[in-house]
Amino acid sequence: MLSKRIIAIARGRALLNSKSALSVSRGWETASVHVKRAKFHSTNLLQAETVKVPQMAESITEGTLKTWVKKVGDSVSADEEVATIETDKIDVSVNAPTSGVIKEHLANEEDTVTVGQDLFVIEPGEAGAKSESEPPKESESESKPAPEEPKASEPSKAPESKPEPKKEEPKKEAAPKKDSKPSETSKPPAPAAGSRNETRVKMNRMRLRIAERLKESQNAAASLTTFNEIDMSSLIDMRKRYKDAVLKEHEVKLGYMSAFAKACCLALKEIPAANASIEGEEIVYRDFVDLSVAVATPKGLVTPVVRNAEGMNFVEIEKEIAGLGKKARDGKLSLEDMAGGTFTISNGGVFGSLYGTPIINLPQSAVLGMHSIKDRPVVVDGQIVIRPIMVVALTYDHRLLDGREAVTFLVKVKEYLEDPRKMLLA
Repeated sequence: MLSKRIIAIARGRALLNSKSALSVSRGWETASVHVKRAKFHSTNLLQAETVKVPQMAESITEGTLKTWVKKVGDSVSADEEVATIETDKIDVSVNAPTSGVIKEHLANEEDTVTVGQDLFVIEPGEAGAKSESEPPKESESESKPAPEEPKASEPSKAPESKPEPKKEEPKKEAAPKKDSKPSETSKPPAPAAGSRNETRVKMNRMRLRIAERLKESQNAAASLTTFNEIDMSSLIDMRKRYKDAVLKEHEVKLGYMSAFAKACCLALKEIPAANASIEGEEIVYRDFVDLSVAVATPKGLVTPVVRNAEGMNFVEIEKEIAGLGKKARDGKLSLEDMAGGTFTISNGGVFGSLYGTPIINLPQSAVLGMHSIKDRPVVVDGQIVIRPIMVVALTYDHRLLDGREAVTFLVKVKEYLEDPRKMLLA
């Protein structure tokens, strides 16, 4: 009897051990299942990042969302442009902080957005998004050839299906006739000579700012314009002699702007009031020349600045102007590129202007206007000869410059340009 009890106790203990082991193993299995489920439910949506409107400048707090470069669902790499915001001075590009997929736009085009406002949502993990989207495309492509197999197995049906598209081809050829109809439909608007239609287009922020600044200048400054004529013969001859060598050695074109810039810098040293500005009840005179160069862009006129132009030679000025001009045309100018000019040169001659009165770019005190070069009969040493003449205009603020100083400045510029060698002696 004792031996039977011992055997029963042993069996019971074994049974308990096996049950506990089974429960432990089941516990590990359930734990692993929970872990797997946790991994399965950990989605990238929890990592989605909301990108805000960036800080643009101290003086700019809002802008117009001009274009969405990337649409919802598009993949982007880090620092790739997603949207463009137009301000009253420059266009600001909003870039992706990381690579990923655009999940949502939080503003529409032409909406006014402010600094710090939520702009779009990006989900990191561009590669993962692509890999998930690719398999269904493969499955669809695999499912398409399946129905094609029975067609291949029935050669009699295949040739019958081929001539049918051929019968449809002549119908497609009839499409050009339809093309003639659109041309006919496009004709009615053209002959409407007496049309009185009107089109209203909202002014962009840059144009609004330009209008505001020009009117402010017209109201604040006591503007007056003086003219003079410059014989460009010597400058044209110098350019013909050295432009090829300069292009070959420095990879920049030698134009007339560098000569005008240098001549103005030298004349500003002699007439410092033309390089000054009014601040309150004080006149600020400067020993340096930050030259604003007017550049026409599709959105309006901008004036990037050549810093410390007084210390540059012709080639250095041309390189700087060429770089700023390219940035302006590409819409890549920054606020630093346009802030703080002390004197402006505007070249309307590239568009064929013969005369013009430029407007002062406040708080500056003067602006020089260049115009086109035209052959004219002039008197030289008692004889009438044909010379290339450019009319230049200096608009100045009469609150700072008297007529004598303004005319003297323009005469100095004329003398330097009619004999460029004088610039080496100044």
